[in-house]
Amino acid sequence: MRKEVLIVDDCSTDGTRQMLEKMAALQAKGESSAPALDGDDPVPLRDLRFLFQTRNQGKGAALRRGFAEATGDIVLVQDADLEYDPRDYPKLLEPILDGRAEVVYGSRFLGGPQRVHYFWHYVANKVLTLLSDISTNLKLTDMETCYKVFRKEVLHGIQIRSDRFGFEPEITAKIAKGHWRIYEVPISYAGRTYEEGKKITWKDGFQALWCIIRFKFSD
Repeated sequence: MRKEVLIVDDCSTDGTRQMLEKMAALQAKGESSAPALDGDDPVPLRDLRFLFQTRNQGKGAALRRGFAEATGDIVLVQDADLEYDPRDYPKLLEPILDGRAEVVYGSRFLGGPQRVHYFWHYVANKVLTLLSDISTNLKLTDMETCYKVFRKEVLHGIQIRSDRFGFEPEITAKIAKGHWRIYEVPISYAGRTYEEGKKITWKDGFQALWCIIRFKFSD
């Protein structure tokens, strides 16, 4: 199966952009791999595509760019902080590959192993998921999950307007309007603390609430 990995750097300031630019330069020279990171194996460059945003805009903007550039038949979203485990890819892809679904959500609340994380994040997530379900008439358990997988045709005609974390309720509302077949599968989750770099705050929760209302009644 042919694959591509699109790495969208949203004008990061922690040194990641410089590291990716070096990898892109090596790739342009025809190198097959980049030096190992933190003692790991060398990084293969063959399937990587590097996309650099000119200014920081947020997760939704980065995904909008990635979706536009993707050439494959199936698109899987992976946050770079690795709170979500790539070893879950096979179970995420299975319902699409065997023809049961066009969209798959990886749920943190269907029994997969996870690091114990903030109680109020859990409450906020469940409330936002419930409100989204009421709005869309879906029965999701984790609307806010990072792990979302789409057949490419699902994304055709969908214009993502949210630049930040409003992407999650927006894409859910637009998928529901398209009447696509959606599956949820259990995934593992190792949430970070704020000291470890977690970015989402209560302001993003209110933005998500606004997006649930907004995209209920508009495209």
